[in-house]
Amino acid sequence: MRISKWSVMIILSLITILFLLPFYIMVVMGTYFSEDLFKQLPLLPGSYFIKNLKTVLSGGFLLNYWNSFYVAVLFTVISVVMSAITGYAFGKFNFPGKKVFYLIILFTMMVPGQLGLIAFVMEMKFFHLNNTHIPLLIGALNNAFGVFFMTQFSQSSVPTEVIESARIDGCGELSIFFRIVTPFLMPALSTLGLLAFLGSWNNYLLPLVTLNEPELYTLPLGIANLSTMFRTDYSASILGLTLGTLPLIVIFMFGSKTLVRGLTGGAVKG
Repeated sequence: MRISKWSVMIILSLITILFLLPFYIMVVMGTYFSEDLFKQLPLLPGSYFIKNLKTVLSGGFLLNYWNSFYVAVLFTVISVVMSAITGYAFGKFNFPGKKVFYLIILFTMMVPGQLGLIAFVMEMKFFHLNNTHIPLLIGALNNAFGVFFMTQFSQSSVPTEVIESARIDGCGELSIFFRIVTPFLMPALSTLGLLAFLGSWNNYLLPLVTLNEPELYTLPLGIANLSTMFRTDYSASILGLTLGTLPLIVIFMFGSKTLVRGLTGGAVKG
């Protein structure tokens, strides 16, 4: 039995509405008085949006927004560059201990990061790096998934013949990487950049244990503090979540094709 085009469109539209309904309710809840949320499930916008917005902005929301933004951008750049260089080295070079080092990297992917959190905090305290944003960026230097992802992509999508031809022509290794290899890696770099940005933007636990000064808080911490500073103001917190989600929605709107292309590009070996 052949399903018509209109039937598929209707089914997909219903599924889309079903998935967008929770986000719509979250947006609507941010326009109500906090105590009104316990009376009934709001389906239409309320009249408390401006007051909730003032509450959110008065808690240093814009500063938290900026902190999250620049930390996420720096984290993304560092993570992409380090993962690309390391993955290219593992994928296209042979050197002593290569398999051992690669297995160690794969092993770290199986260990939950929470297990080393206490030791990491103590280490940051020893180096007097607590209450700075540096601990939030150190993770970009050892992105195990990024190294694994770029290694697989380098092996399957970067032709060895092109690299060897560049070497014969006298091109240096750094020039080969940045001028020849990087264009082949662009789908993977874009995908890894999106994942790194999202991971840093949504990071809550690490800032919670390393930052104590409100002016250094990232967005998740700023939103969480709205519930303690303003009589457990659920509406203000929900509005803050809505505003904090907007950049992620924009990223997925313009980067979804790149994300899928990068995730599937290295899966097929030519």
